Amino acid sequence: MSTGIRLGVSSCLLGNEVRYDGGHKRDRFLTEELGRFVEWVPVCPEVEAGMGTPRETLRLEASGSGIRLVTKSGEDATQEMERFSRQRVAALRKLDLSGYVLKKDSPSCGMERVRVYAQNGMPQKKGRGLFARALCEALPLLPIEEEGRLHDPVLRENFIERIFAYRRLRELFTGRWTMGDLVAFQTAHKIQIMSHSPKAYRELGRLVGEGRGMERAELRRRYEEGFMEALVRRATPRRHVNAMHHMVGFFRKGLDVRSRHELLALIEDYRNGLVPLVVPLTLIRHHVERLDVDYLRGQRYLEPHPRELMLRNRV
Repeated sequence: MSTGIRLGVSSCLLGNEVRYDGGHKRDRFLTEELGRFVEWVPVCPEVEAGMGTPRETLRLEASGSGIRLVTKSGEDATQEMERFSRQRVAALRKLDLSGYVLKKDSPSCGMERVRVYAQNGMPQKKGRGLFARALCEALPLLPIEEEGRLHDPVLRENFIERIFAYRRLRELFTGRWTMGDLVAFQTAHKIQIMSHSPKAYRELGRLVGEGRGMERAELRRRYEEGFMEALVRRATPRRHVNAMHHMVGFFRKGLDVRSRHELLALIEDYRNGLVPLVVPLTLIRHHVERLDVDYLRGQRYLEPHPRELMLRNRV
């Protein structure tokens, strides 16, 4: 299924035999579920930098000059990996990625808590892989996650939500865009933003409202940063409940007392952990169509990612 979503990924996670021992770390969710909706761009920094397969293991070591990437035999591969990472990230930037999935714990690809070894003492989980560092610094708004964190249903849903939102954001600002385009985008994402950060909901609303008096490049920069930073915040059950109650307000004149109580009871069941998020949202979508509430029909909150992934069945 084509969605226009292109994601970078650590090559071993797709089942490619590029690990130091010639093996792989194939991830079923990435290959069998998410893979139906995205185009993968596999990258193995160590192989592509010329280290071969199989190869010596690598690790991060602390030194007086910072963090070094060192082979098992003590060879310093820091400059080689940093040079490769700069070049590869520059090439990836041209591919217009919508997100990236990195291999956890890797001295090249690990995004956080990678072991850093000192000359004395136990290793500390405080490092970031050299390629991952270059990627995060060059593309700070790009949704990036480690595959290990995607085993958490909440983090998984948040990441997938962000990659589809990022794709829409990129499409908004590709080519010529008008204030009307930005207003329409903000309007369609209002409740989605609210579910992550009521503060960002207010701030982005003010930014768009004041946008006509701003320089276009500055408006775009501030909106992109504010929008993506808002979605990084996890949409907690309390915030989801707040967003759903906001939508119920649009049914005030259309719902009979019994239907309103039924819907509010399901929202309360979700708040109490008795049903997943998909249950009250399914009933809300039903009422949106039945009552023909056009404003809510256009809200991305109701359909932030392909329904077939069933991500909201687990949160």
